[in-house]
Amino acid sequence: MDVKVSRSKEAVAAYFSEYLAHLIRKQGETHIALSGGSTPKIVFDLLAEEYKDSINWSDVHLYWGDERCVPPDDDQSNYKMTVTHLLSKIEIPEDNIHRILGETEPEAEADRYGELLSNFLPEANELPQFDLVILGMGDDGHTASVFPHEIQLWDSEKNCEVAIHPESGQRRVTITGKLINNAREVAFLVTGGSKAEKVKAILHKEKDYEQYPAALVNPQSGKLYWFLDSEAAKLVTSG
Repeated sequence: MDVKVSRSKEAVAAYFSEYLAHLIRKQGETHIALSGGSTPKIVFDLLAEEYKDSINWSDVHLYWGDERCVPPDDDQSNYKMTVTHLLSKIEIPEDNIHRILGETEPEAEADRYGELLSNFLPEANELPQFDLVILGMGDDGHTASVFPHEIQLWDSEKNCEVAIHPESGQRRVTITGKLINNAREVAFLVTGGSKAEKVKAILHKEKDYEQYPAALVNPQSGKLYWFLDSEAAKLVTSG
């Protein structure tokens, strides 16, 4: 595990964007699972502004780690956010964009997207393999759309499952733990003081930390990065 602490959300985005650009240039064809949230939004703006011409976007295949079951033009759509802040500003082949169809029946879409991942991703350990999975973490310790009350979804045999938000009841399609932990690299982007207690519990393996889905992220490759701002890391001791 590699923990990288920056002074602000903007500094986290800058550090992560540099890491991502280096990964793509080194890797060539790169398969990435994207995350929603406020920090990825800043990352996408930065990539579109500063890396538009220095990354060969034709090498990049984009997927989503989770999606709300809403149409692609809905303001809650992770896909719409990515289009607004990144895809509309760069030159990337349409065939390289593999979105979750949030507007279709959730169970059928989870099956379809799971099959798509098997068909498009390289294979390793007899499973589809992302080169990079980008994750956020909620105040409750959820990641992707695996929430504590449905933590059993993490260990699903399926590539994708339908999750239910504990408060709104909204359905979401999410990739499962076996794909996340099979990725070549996994990067958390976590910012804000509201995340500090969960960050400390997970990184220090304190209390009942394993009740948080984010604590179950442990890629077989050993390449796990936490990009934190100073607020999210404020309870984590140095070293």
